[in-house]
Amino acid sequence: MSTLDIEQTHKIIADAPIGRHIGDRGSRIFAECAGSLELKDGEFLFTKGDITTSFFIIAEGRLALVKMKKNKDKPPTILHVFEQGDMVGELSFIDDTKHSSSVMALSDTRVLQFTSEKIRPLILKEPQIMFDFMRAVIKRVHYGVLGLNKQQEALANYIATAGKGRS
Repeated sequence: MSTLDIEQTHKIIADAPIGRHIGDRGSRIFAECAGSLELKDGEFLFTKGDITTSFFIIAEGRLALVKMKKNKDKPPTILHVFEQGDMVGELSFIDDTKHSSSVMALSDTRVLQFTSEKIRPLILKEPQIMFDFMRAVIKRVHYGVLGLNKQQEALANYIATAGKGRS
């Protein structure tokens, strides 16, 4: 994998879902704050319980949200696959909590790394861009909650009808 320059980084961010929310100027500002991290296939970006001070955007490759097995000899269960442009670790970055899951590379992968040290000063320097960033994160969480609510409703209906369909 080659080293990314500011223009390549800007394009990755602008083309990512977050780019639609922070715009071209925001993508350029984030590109100037980005570092780069390479992971080998099977290497972990972070594991459940870790505390990190960064969030990440996939520049190349794929990552998986995984659940580790009690038997360490067995491979982890893949819960979700993240593709190029997807953001990872942003919730723990925002609220300084431990990661609730592990994230592992499914191939050789490069991520853009955004550290607290570089991003938090933007709250005062670029409040609108940071508001747009937070809004994008909240929209993603809200979408996830809506999906969970639909699944919970379907499960409740299934239980209430003993699996025979809608009541």
